[in-house]
Amino acid sequence: MDTSSSQPLAAPLPRSLLARIQGEVAILRLSRPEKRNALDDETILGIEIFLDVLPDAAKAVVVHGDGDHFSAGLDLAELTERDVVAGIAHSRMWHRVFDRVQFARVPVVAVLHGAVIGGGLELAAAAHIRVAERSAFYALPEGQRGIFVGGGGAVRLPRLIGAARMMDMMLTGRAYSAEEGQLMGLSHYLTEPGEGLAKAMELARRIAGNAPLTNFAVMHVLPRIAESDPASGLLTESLMAAIAQSDEEAKDRLKAFLANRAPKAAGKT
Repeated sequence: MDTSSSQPLAAPLPRSLLARIQGEVAILRLSRPEKRNALDDETILGIEIFLDVLPDAAKAVVVHGDGDHFSAGLDLAELTERDVVAGIAHSRMWHRVFDRVQFARVPVVAVLHGAVIGGGLELAAAAHIRVAERSAFYALPEGQRGIFVGGGGAVRLPRLIGAARMMDMMLTGRAYSAEEGQLMGLSHYLTEPGEGLAKAMELARRIAGNAPLTNFAVMHVLPRIAESDPASGLLTESLMAAIAQSDEEAKDRLKAFLANRAPKAAGKT
């Protein structure tokens, strides 16, 4: 990806994170390659800071990892001897930050390569679009470490791959390849090595071109509709559809389409 036109994002981030903005896309890089981008608390809280200071110009976010891996998960050096209350508080802090990713102001695209395991997979699951390179592999080694997922994986991952597959990953230590993850639903797009970031930027720019209200509805309303009972979901859908189509930008876009001034849906791109 050409970063010549990107600018550093002014934010008090830890050294483990680097942030830039390129046009309407903010780019967050996990930058602990010597630790396979393992996630310590400072990094997790830095992700929250990044989302807090996201400039208004940013209409989408791309998250990727420096070096050979996206993220090897929780930095095990962080596992101090906490009592149960402190352990719950620590997990809930990760929940808060990853909820901020899932329900961010703008959509988040994650680029996955190399290790996408444990907490790294939990971070990826909180993103809205996942682009995997063929080097990516997925695992949940918590079972072999005597611990349990604590970053929202028990909620998000079964919705992507099913509880039975997650059980298998945790009980046996099974790892899945990028190709298997694509078929299972862990990723939306699969690219050759080194091409994931460029593909993610292409998708992020396309996302940034959507009406903001539509992006909001897809990110914040659609997941809640999907978890509702059918009657409540249909009512919520009707309300959101009415709100969206009454938006002035939506009216302008529809007029442009009807006047043949907007592109029509085509086949595979």
